[in-house]
Amino acid sequence: MKREIDKFLDASGLLCPEPVMLLHKTMRDAAVGDVIEVIATDPSTTRDIPKFCHFLGHELLEQEVRDKHYVYYICKR
Repeated sequence: MKREIDKFLDASGLLCPEPVMLLHKTMRDAAVGDVIEVIATDPSTTRDIPKFCHFLGHELLEQEVRDKHYVYYICKR
């Protein structure tokens, strides 16, 4: 799916809790409505990132697995 990306976070090679910590920092620097693309290799992100979005009220637009990477598209709310 083609979408406009406002910020990109490459958390490849990082393990829990680092991807979520970096995502939290990225969200603080983003404007409301920005779309953030996150790429990670840690399988725990499949649990942690959706919970992060739900808890903080951000919208998880899409998540997929692509070439052994977990890819997320999140809209800051």
